[in-house]
Amino acid sequence: MQRYLMESDEETQRLDLKTDRDVVIKQAQWAGIKAGMRVIDLGFGSGKTTDTLNRLIQPEGSVVGVDMAQDRIEFARVHYNSPTIDYVCRNILDPMDDLGKFDFIWARFVLEYNRSKSFEIVKDISRNLNPGGILCLIDLDHNCLNHFGLPHRLEKALFDIMKIMETDFDFDPYVGRKLYTYLYDLKFENILVDLAPHHLFYGRLSETDSFNWTQKVKVAVRQSGFKFEDYPGGYKEFFAEFKRFFEDPRRFTYTPVICCRGTRP
Repeated sequence: MQRYLMESDEETQRLDLKTDRDVVIKQAQWAGIKAGMRVIDLGFGSGKTTDTLNRLIQPEGSVVGVDMAQDRIEFARVHYNSPTIDYVCRNILDPMDDLGKFDFIWARFVLEYNRSKSFEIVKDISRNLNPGGILCLIDLDHNCLNHFGLPHRLEKALFDIMKIMETDFDFDPYVGRKLYTYLYDLKFENILVDLAPHHLFYGRLSETDSFNWTQKVKVAVRQSGFKFEDYPGGYKEFFAEFKRFFEDPRRFTYTPVICCRGTRP
């Protein structure tokens, strides 16, 4: 069974806090979302993104939100309920044919968790797109790996941990650079690409960013099985060093987000 790298009791809260409605609106409008469309949101997290897309397609639009976690389905139905939203509990690796056809397919921060299958996922979901419909793929590149000012052993540990996540958890920190080629190889038309900073941290860190990245370290790093051989105090010593670095206003951290959109012939 597929494991979600970031699964924890606080994951829905993390996803909800880190989702910026204004950013989602900007990305979706850039991709070409319009009122009246039938939309599917793959791996919707807390439901905030689905709700934001739903507002953009009114009047007469509808959206299906798909996520593999039943607790996130329940959270979304409580916090982001609407008669024009249908939340479905499903693994995105499973067929979606029964959900019908869509005018706009949104896959944001979901392919990174499926390194070995990301192209097949895009190929499969493309079949759910109406001719002339839009497929929008959004993901990070060099995820969590662009920092300046890291102590040498912390930098080495982060790269080694990420390699474990690639091989053992099918995580892809470099999927963003692949999205254009996926659409090109599937013969999509009117392909557009946008590159922007997703994480850009310097100076004082906000509470939301601190919580988001602390959860990344608490959950993903601990699940990785990394041995912390350069840290006599093990994970606790590693975590303390990471916190010191990340909370230091001298630190500079960034991660690019790559947005790709194309239309089905």
